[in-house]
Amino acid sequence: MLSFMQAAEVILSIAIIFVVLVQNKNVTLNLSSMSGGMGTVTKRGPEKVLHNATIIIGAAFIVNSLLLFVIS
Repeated sequence: MLSFMQAAEVILSIAIIFVVLVQNKNVTLNLSSMSGGMGTVTKRGPEKVLHNATIIIGAAFIVNSLLLFVIS
């Protein structure tokens, strides 16, 4: 069981690195462009899928890390 969880930890860490690196890099924190009455910006399509995948993989990574800590 311990070796399975360690392997899952490695796979989850590689997956989260990949998902974060694939995400869009054109996001800025420039508030001046938001003041032009542009409204809210929503995530759509693949951007939303990658965002949700990042959250799910990150949560699975944290849970797996805590379980590994408790077991060993």
